Amino acid sequence: MHGVIEGTGFEVLDPAFEACYIGHARVERLASGGRWHEGPAWFAPGRYVVWSDIPNNRMMRWDETDGSVSVFRAPANNSNGHTVDGQGRLVSCEHLARRVTRTEHDGSIKIIADRFEGKRLNSPNDVVVKSDGSIWFTDPSYGIMMDYEGERAESEIGACYVYRWDPESEEIAVVTKDYVKPNGLAFSPDETELFIADTGGTHALDGPAYIRRHVVEADGKTLGPAVHFADCTNGFFDGFRFDRDGRIWTSAADGVHCLDTSGALIGKVHIPEVVSNVCFGGPKLNRLFITATSSLYSVFLNVNGAR
Repeated sequence: MHGVIEGTGFEVLDPAFEACYIGHARVERLASGGRWHEGPAWFAPGRYVVWSDIPNNRMMRWDETDGSVSVFRAPANNSNGHTVDGQGRLVSCEHLARRVTRTEHDGSIKIIADRFEGKRLNSPNDVVVKSDGSIWFTDPSYGIMMDYEGERAESEIGACYVYRWDPESEEIAVVTKDYVKPNGLAFSPDETELFIADTGGTHALDGPAYIRRHVVEADGKTLGPAVHFADCTNGFFDGFRFDRDGRIWTSAADGVHCLDTSGALIGKVHIPEVVSNVCFGGPKLNRLFITATSSLYSVFLNVNGAR
């Protein structure tokens, strides 16, 4: 917790980034010992973070009140991305069970989606909840491509889509088919746009490694055409989140990249492992929690996460 961890630090690529971080703040390693950490989610009432250790088939928990690390759930169906809905319930993507679930207040688990048109989903990856209660998630095939993060199987759908779950009908609909491997996603702070990462380059030569954005149409349920937003300059954009001023803080191979509202890379938070995802937490949402290959990190920033 003290001093500087080797391989960490801030890198300024545009003077605008200097206002985003605290000069004497340091990256902290909060937990380690995982194989591929993913999907951090902040629970404000309990002041803790939950995240996935996918190959070890468990979900972990870090408590801000005492710094303790514990197993939150095991087995966990090789869960990947998580988020918290407007009622404080955990929404999870599960590779092994090929579904999206919600943990209710009494601890029971509700299946949100596991099939589309009668066919099993691939392996839901990341998820966000809109203010209207709808759940939007990506469904690439990473969890069925090998046994390391799920279980090897053929895709029944035959493609990788992005879906929306309707809170009234409890049915899912495809919102875009325009991705090779749709991965992280997040709404802009005002929810007028949805941003989606494509990591298709992981298994396709010259495949995509970018974030694109879509206008959310007036009905709040459908998306406009994809518009290119930013290319990843080191590895792939995986999971990402917005701050209140519309900047994106996104995972990359060398740490966390900060993109301004135009998509320009203005700065980095270097991490000595490949970063998979981030979320904002703490009472003021000014602490960035970072899941990387084997560890959970955090750093206090001079910005606040979008609510």
